[in-house]
Amino acid sequence: MRTTLYDGIPTHVLFAHFVVVLTPLTALALVVCALWPSVMRRFGLTLPALALVALVIVPFTTSSGEWLEGQVRENSYAETHAEAGHNLLPWAVALFVLAAALWWVYRRATAPASPGAATTWGQVGDGVRMPLRVAAVLVCLGVAVGALVETYDIGHSGAKATWHKLESPGRSR
Repeated sequence: MRTTLYDGIPTHVLFAHFVVVLTPLTALALVVCALWPSVMRRFGLTLPALALVALVIVPFTTSSGEWLEGQVRENSYAETHAEAGHNLLPWAVALFVLAAALWWVYRRATAPASPGAATTWGQVGDGVRMPLRVAAVLVCLGVAVGALVETYDIGHSGAKATWHKLESPGRSR
């Protein structure tokens, strides 16, 4: 899965932009769908599909980042970024698992009990007990926040690794 350059640009930079967009988008969609079943009805299979794409792109980004790390001069910023980059995969897996589970539960809960019998999430609310729904929302929220924080930390450390030479000598953050 080793990737290097695309049209002269390190593929890590390209993949990283996908991760920076797809991971927060997936996290937000997961929480919104967990909170509002009417949104889940509209999202349908799109939610787990989005989470799957976000999950698949993470190893490509990590792999291309390892290659890029070997091409640049060693510095503590790049090492911090590389170490942080490996922490996103578990969060991406959790986002995907929760998105697939939410879709599956919603699909089962809204399936008509008998042919011709229409059902909505509101009617099924008794079938999916309120404490279970609250727990699901809290778990989704926790994983979403974790994924967002990890994505931010990785991106911030990557920006520092790239642009650390622009810092003023008397100024550090």
